[in-house]
Amino acid sequence: MSYKLIAFDMDGVIFKNINFWIELHKRFGTLEEGLKLTERYLHSNYDKLVEEVVVKLWKGKDAQPYYNLVNSIEYLPGVKETFDHLKTRGYMTAIISASSIDVARRVQKDYGVDHIFANELVIRDGKVVGEFIWPIGAGKEKKARIIRDLCSDLGLSPKECIYVGDSDTDIEVFKEVGLSIAFNSASNKLKKVATKVVDTHNLRDILKYIP
Repeated sequence: MSYKLIAFDMDGVIFKNINFWIELHKRFGTLEEGLKLTERYLHSNYDKLVEEVVVKLWKGKDAQPYYNLVNSIEYLPGVKETFDHLKTRGYMTAIISASSIDVARRVQKDYGVDHIFANELVIRDGKVVGEFIWPIGAGKEKKARIIRDLCSDLGLSPKECIYVGDSDTDIEVFKEVGLSIAFNSASNKLKKVATKVVDTHNLRDILKYIP
């Protein structure tokens, strides 16, 4: 099989092991309530989670802590080398992540990623306005749908794609693509459905499996 597109999750794959939205709760001083709400609603009622967090907890907050977080999270080792290599091999690249679109834009700017899909905390005039645009939601089937739609737009089959992920929320998209790589993952469920498993923290270690 000839692969044309390689897509990545972000938290734990491109960036060091953080959950962006939980980290943002810390920055906004809403961690205790945020953890309870996330546990209650993340995979059962995402609309409710957005309402409780973005509308009730975060609306009106100064956006500077958000931007500070976007710009301060650290890349994992090997990210630059990986994207440089993929570019020289002619791969199209994508990010499909439940993290922040502004973080995805940072990767796009730094490494020339072709397509980015992530969730957006809407900010106007330096304030969180209480709106959230969530094409990825918590991942899962939404990630699978994004890869199918992207492939359709590009004239590809999902089987011509590679996906690199690290959590249970990547299982559905792993089942869609031709080559799936569980990278830096603590999820045994994900590893069971992955084509390849890379148990390191250096993204460059996936390249041995990229044709």
